[in-house]
Amino acid sequence: MADQAFDHIAGNLADIRRRIAAAARDAARAADGITLVAVSKTHPAEAAAAAIAAGQTIFGENRVQEAQAKFPALKARHAGLELHLIGPLQTNKVREAVALFDVIESVDREKLARALADEMKKQDRHPLLFIQVNIGEEPQKAGIAPAEIDAFVTLCRDALKLPVAGLMCIPPADKHPAPYFALLREMARRNGLAQLSMGMSGDFETAIQFDATHIRIGTAIFGAR
Repeated sequence: MADQAFDHIAGNLADIRRRIAAAARDAARAADGITLVAVSKTHPAEAAAAAIAAGQTIFGENRVQEAQAKFPALKARHAGLELHLIGPLQTNKVREAVALFDVIESVDREKLARALADEMKKQDRHPLLFIQVNIGEEPQKAGIAPAEIDAFVTLCRDALKLPVAGLMCIPPADKHPAPYFALLREMARRNGLAQLSMGMSGDFETAIQFDATHIRIGTAIFGAR
């Protein structure tokens, strides 16, 4: 039974699911084509357990070490959990990331792509990958520059044989996200990639209008950190 301190999580999840369904209807899309990634970073394992009790099975974490402290035990108790790495990945953490995560959404440079290719062969484990695009070309953010995305997709998918599922982005915080979501969608279409991880607590309904397949929601589910 979930700790009473986390009782708000079930209600928040229900509200987010209603909003996803409404946004999907408005966009003439099927709601079941939109994957909700509950971002549990900085929240305790008990908060994730409360979300699991409310039917959530897909989670996002920012840091390998934090995820290692929370999710092996949760995965042992709950079959079918799916864990996404949504934060930056250092090459010295690639071995642990490949072992723990089912999806890595933050592939952002050639050195990391090559390290992932080598480690996947060693472990014979192949988490799906999203390439992170620095969609606003912001110097403080990680990601492949938009002008370089086609060549990087070719390197990852064709040369390194990595399981690239789609693209991920975080638009500039001080600008309307719609043009950036539209640009990511165009990049994905151009490269034959079907999945788009974009949209967070403040803009996921807009992301759904632009064909997001994965939305990453933290604060609106778990509350402020």
